[in-house]
Formats: sequence, C-alpha cells, structure tokens
Amino acid sequence: MTSSPVRVERRVGQRFPYLLPVSLRQASGLVEGVGFTQDLSSRGVFFFTDAPLEEGAEIELTLRMPSEITLGENMPVRCRGRILRITRGAEPATNAGTGSETKIGVAVRLECYEYLPNESASNLGRVASLHPQHEEEHPVAHTSAR
Repeated sequence: MTSSPVRVERRVGQRFPYLLPVSLRQASGLVEGVGFTQDLSSRGVFFFTDAPLEEGAEIELTLRMPSEITLGENMPVRCRGRILRITRGAEPATNAGTGSETKIGVAVRLECYEYLPNESASNLGRVASLHPQHEEEHPVAHTSAR
C-alpha cells in the first residue's frame, strides 16, 4: 500500500480565481510595474508580472477587489503586504504558446487595505464642489462665537 503525502491547507481565507489587472510598487519605491492576478483572498494574492521583485520585500498593490471579498460591491483597493514567494519561469495559461515573455509568479500575504474612491464617485464629488449648495437643501447648524 502506497500513501501519497498529505498536503495541509495553510490559507485562512477562501481563494477566488480572478484574472484582474494589478499595479504594483515595491515599498522602497525603486520598482514599479503592472501584472494580473491568478487568484486572491482577503489575506493574500498570487499574481504574474515582469517586474524584478524580491522575496521578503514589502509591496503595495492597487486593484479592483471583487464583491466576493469585500462582501459588498467591487471597489478599488490599495493593499500593502509582504512577498512570500517568487516562482521564476512561470508561464501563465493566458500567455502559453503566444511567444510572449515569461512572467514571474508572486505570492503576497496582505497586511492592510485602503479603500479608494470609485472613479464615478470622485468625479461626482469634483462636479458637486463647483456648484453652490443652498441652505434649504443641506441645512447646517450655525453657531456664533461670542
């Protein structure tokens, strides 16, 4: 009787297979680039990129987080984390056989998030600031300093 090794799942959060664009910046500011995710969860992400990243480095990622992870709506998020593993010579399925450059695979443990305003919401805010507000539409309590 042969037994195969048992693989223990160490991930805390459920991984979702999403192919999403991601922009990245190493915390040192020396490396910036783009890539695309293979899968992500609330605690981690695996993505492909051409950027020359290093294992153990702090990294900042910006992407549109899907509703399955935000438990609300899709939202733009800036995440900070640490690179746990780099897989060199990885060729994602989307590039297989196309002759394009081989990308590296990067596993990142996410440590914190910053939710960014949606483009449409920020545009509305800029437009609204151009128009004067009438007191009857937005009453404000006035106090006087005596």
